[in-house]
Amino acid sequence: MLRIGSHVHYDSKGGLLSCVEETLQNGGNAFMFYTGAPQNTKRSPIDLENVREAKERMKKAGIPLENVIVHAPYIINLANRKEEDKWQFAIHFLIEEIKRVDSMGLSYLVLHPGSHVGEGYEVGVKNIVDALNQVLEKTKDTSVQILLETMAGKGSEIGKTIQEIKAIYEGVHDTSRIGVCLDTCHLNDAGYDLKDFDTFLTDFQKDLPLSIIHCIHMNDSKNELGSQKDRHENFGFGTIGFDTLLKIVYHPALEEIPKILETPYIHHLYSPYQKEIEMIRTKKFNSHLFDQEKSLS
Repeated sequence: MLRIGSHVHYDSKGGLLSCVEETLQNGGNAFMFYTGAPQNTKRSPIDLENVREAKERMKKAGIPLENVIVHAPYIINLANRKEEDKWQFAIHFLIEEIKRVDSMGLSYLVLHPGSHVGEGYEVGVKNIVDALNQVLEKTKDTSVQILLETMAGKGSEIGKTIQEIKAIYEGVHDTSRIGVCLDTCHLNDAGYDLKDFDTFLTDFQKDLPLSIIHCIHMNDSKNELGSQKDRHENFGFGTIGFDTLLKIVYHPALEEIPKILETPYIHHLYSPYQKEIEMIRTKKFNSHLFDQEKSLS
């Protein structure tokens, strides 16, 4: 079964139910959301009645819970420990996010590994591992898995290679709660040529099992291979290209993994997701897909 969807909007008013409705309007059967603004720590209580209603709606629509992904705020940086209080706060905030995900009965939380900001790669990895071991110990009564996202390598980001993800994974005490989220734009910008995706998967398996991949961010890239810039483009409109991305979406080894679009809004106004999902389902690229929106802006 094709598991496809997009990032959707979550707020305290609409809650999880509004995420489900937006997904269905887009023609999707998977989705990802932040439980609050990704750039700050303000959080509203989870409305459990709303969650119950959302799950009923999902059941009727045939959306399994494993198709729902939560993304941790990108302000969490576990790699930098120059200021101990900020590092400890990041740990505490991640613990609280895991508890919020668990309260919804969801299983996957995507996390950017972090940036070492001058401390160096080895120190950065150690900081991430130490933080994750604390987080996992303090949330051992949950089954929420942290999915380490592959990064583009911008600045001092850690996680731009599978070997860097492996270094974190192998340092964690409870690897049963650590997984991976592939991001196609990030992989391209980090230097992985996705046109030979079978070779990428073969190489991945030399370091980590495919079974720990639980989410794929399906983004095209505005950048050339290996640019380390991290600028997403709409599906099929970038340097990776429609055919390459479509092969990843429909790759038999990844059939049961949710694919999530995080592509740009058209002129920051119009959501592309309904049209992109339709294009993916029909397997037909339309270079004029957004012409109407462009003419209205």
